[in-house]
Amino acid sequence: MIERFLSYVEIRTKITSTFAFLLTLAFLFYNGQPIQWELTLVFFGAMFLFDLATTAINNYIDTKTNDQVLPFKRHTALVIIMVLLGISALLGLWLVVRTDIIILLLGGLCFLCGILYTFGPVPISRQPWGEILSGIFYGFFIPFILLYVNMPEGTYLSFQWSLKTIALELQILPLITVLMLSVVPVCTTANIMLANNICDVEKDILVKRYTLPYYLGRKVSLRLFAGIYYCTYLAVFAMTAAGMLPLISLLFAITLIPVQKNINQFYRVQEKSETFIVSIKNYVIIMGAISFLVFLGGVLR
Repeated sequence: MIERFLSYVEIRTKITSTFAFLLTLAFLFYNGQPIQWELTLVFFGAMFLFDLATTAINNYIDTKTNDQVLPFKRHTALVIIMVLLGISALLGLWLVVRTDIIILLLGGLCFLCGILYTFGPVPISRQPWGEILSGIFYGFFIPFILLYVNMPEGTYLSFQWSLKTIALELQILPLITVLMLSVVPVCTTANIMLANNICDVEKDILVKRYTLPYYLGRKVSLRLFAGIYYCTYLAVFAMTAAGMLPLISLLFAITLIPVQKNINQFYRVQEKSETFIVSIKNYVIIMGAISFLVFLGGVLR
């Protein structure tokens, strides 16, 4: 039962949300910011369960159009989705009660995008912006929400509203810091999706699934795949030079050796069963290394 459930929600793919969460925790630690553990753990629970639910929805819907079989009867599979969504929503609402309306708006947007990814008349997964949205929602929203609930009120933005007025005040420099920090998880997450779509482009066309590689072509898609990884190094070096990350973060450059090796391997062969795994490996290498180095910078500070 447990093994079938873990297969249904593809537990091995949850590194995208977990590592983005860990990187943000490391960043908070490096900056000496006390962590609100109750809010942090509630957010993690809501985030993680919703991630499980979106994968289950994806598998539930995809099995209607492909030859794959669900590990449960369809009724049971649907009940699992409802339970995951329900608990995630309750945790999210509790977080809203403990914080403010900004979390409600951001959480609602995440819920909407996650459900519409494979559900609805025009699912996001069948469109050319799947890479962009998955990167943003995993790579930006997770760090931003976690930082928002842990930093002092007004650090990033202030929102006030009444029946007559709505006032939104943005703090530019802190928001730039969040954007810069998010480049690494955004890029590495987007590349997992891009690698998957490059491998499946011919099969996707048969089921009228026109993803980004369909429009760009294989050669341009492969160049984009490599270029996105290089952007993560530029972002880390820029943040280190600006004092946003510890100097020890420059050791991150060492990871370019195995990452480039994996890029070369994917350039040679784009097969789902053989080389898609390189995008996962690069994700773990890049996100694991920068998370550890930022945390280590906090220890040595």
